[in-house]
Amino acid sequence: MSPRHNNRLGGGVSRRTLLQAGAGLAGGALLPSAFIQPARAVGDFPAIGTYPAGSSGNSVFIGIAVPRTGAYAVQGEDELKGWQLAVEHINSGHELIRKISPKTKKGVLGKEVKFGVADSGAKPNDAVQAQQRFITENKAVLMTGSTSSAVAVALNKLAQREKVLYVAGISGSNDTTGKDCVRYGFRQNFYGQTAAAAIGPIVVKTFGKNKKAAYMTPDYTYGHTVTKSMQDYLATAGWTTVTNQVSPLGAPDFSSYLLNVANSGADVLINVNWGRDAVLSIQQAQKFGIFDKMKLVVPYQIPFLAPETGGGLLAGVYAATDYWWTLEDRYPLAKMFNDAFVKKFGHHPEWGAENAYTSFAHWARMVETAGTFYPPDVIKAYEKGETIPSLVGDVHYRPEDHQLVRPVVIVKGKAPKDMKNKEDFWEVVEVVPGGPLMQKPDAFGCKLGDYT
Repeated sequence: MSPRHNNRLGGGVSRRTLLQAGAGLAGGALLPSAFIQPARAVGDFPAIGTYPAGSSGNSVFIGIAVPRTGAYAVQGEDELKGWQLAVEHINSGHELIRKISPKTKKGVLGKEVKFGVADSGAKPNDAVQAQQRFITENKAVLMTGSTSSAVAVALNKLAQREKVLYVAGISGSNDTTGKDCVRYGFRQNFYGQTAAAAIGPIVVKTFGKNKKAAYMTPDYTYGHTVTKSMQDYLATAGWTTVTNQVSPLGAPDFSSYLLNVANSGADVLINVNWGRDAVLSIQQAQKFGIFDKMKLVVPYQIPFLAPETGGGLLAGVYAATDYWWTLEDRYPLAKMFNDAFVKKFGHHPEWGAENAYTSFAHWARMVETAGTFYPPDVIKAYEKGETIPSLVGDVHYRPEDHQLVRPVVIVKGKAPKDMKNKEDFWEVVEVVPGGPLMQKPDAFGCKLGDYT
């Protein structure tokens, strides 16, 4: 199904109903007075992108292109729930949003936030086509989506060309804020370099120096950059790569790759696969008896990986991640987010939802700080690099590459007998500060480009 015919929210809400109601929220043609607040006059700035048309009325529109089918669909739905909750909270002036964006009352600059959803299937062309329609038909002031970094890179380019802001969904490639960075793109989540630098010391401490590693790598920008970051770090401890099995996204059978892994003589299998590919490759590796010969490491954790693989296959396995819900014991805003998420959806959030929620909350803050939807001024609000709140403590965006400087969380899989409840899959081992994990801003070739 093309994204044109899947431009709807879960539950079968039609596109027309969505645009009328705004994120599935009931409402009439006239907005309540709480949404009508003064903002800077649109005539203060020249037209650019969808400005001023997209913000001249009582509402603004966000385009979301996220995988709802295909290998990354489960993770895409997790992201979507985070965005849905964020929009509800922004429009209602929820206490959690006000903690992150203190100037937000109801809506952004008093304008109700509406959004549309298209199924990208984790395919760059489908995502770009869907977002182009949101820009043309709905005058979107913000784009989001991506669970595949190939999609994120493609939407970066669209954002820069169309001069419409883009905040990445999930994107683990170094390239997203590296060689493929753009002035109009921002990323909130961790990525290959920070994942490797955070988990690498624990892997070396646990398994020792001078080990042999086998890699399983998905064949696109995310896979290649995460694998390289892990190889570069582990090489400093004398680790060598005995095989790197590169497979296409959505491979149904990993037998031929796993046979090579099984015969490689590796001490550790480092599985960089993502989404359903990670689930299938781990399950099939267990059937091959690979885990009788070698240990498993997941350098870039996948939302719902533990329950999807099942059978306690991740017991004792180390992984790097953005967020785990038990961090609520350390961070008050995480507790507020978890409580609201559980109330709405009936289960704890995974890190895709946390990442999605935070990206919208930060965008709202930047627009409120700028006092306008005029894109260059919103970008400059991000580029101030101010310390701002998140669900995992204080963070800031680097002005040089638009990458959020944020902690990376190291977790270890629990055996079923050690789980305190049905969602207690991971033990938080360490929360690693983000700044020291990051490369220098120009190390991966970032050149942001122009504002106008």
